[in-house]
Amino acid sequence: MPKEEGITTEEAIDRYADMVYRLALSQMKNTTDADDLFQEVFVRLVSHIQDLESWEHVKAWLIRVTINCAKKHFAQYWNKNVDFLEEPEKLTNGSGGYEMPEEQPVRAAVQKLPPKYRTVIHLYYFEELTVAEIARLTEQKETTVKSQMHRAREMLKELIQDTV
Repeated sequence: MPKEEGITTEEAIDRYADMVYRLALSQMKNTTDADDLFQEVFVRLVSHIQDLESWEHVKAWLIRVTINCAKKHFAQYWNKNVDFLEEPEKLTNGSGGYEMPEEQPVRAAVQKLPPKYRTVIHLYYFEELTVAEIARLTEQKETTVKSQMHRAREMLKELIQDTV
């Protein structure tokens, strides 16, 4: 498939920075690590932009790299044994205080989910990807993604009911 014209790192950042940051924040649970992950993803993009053939490919690549970098981060010894005290209500998207107060209880509950459930919920509800797209990006079967979504919804229901 021929490469689309006009795919540049700068335009990819303009198009997908918010999406990558939201996903990084969802995965990392604190702004410091989310900022680091965000930068790492776009530094990697600089050296791989020539391999990406379409804007859909760029988006999928960015999501996959963000998820992989987050997994790599949590696999490190230090990160397995440290908990941050940052409050989810105070989290922003890094571009000057982007917050959605009406979504904060839900976002706070999503942050409490285990990583595999947090990822599928975030991609489905916040990034509006289909189950098939999530399965492809997370390299899982669609049935696995559906099961994870079902379990995550059940956990969220309990978490939200506990706060009400």
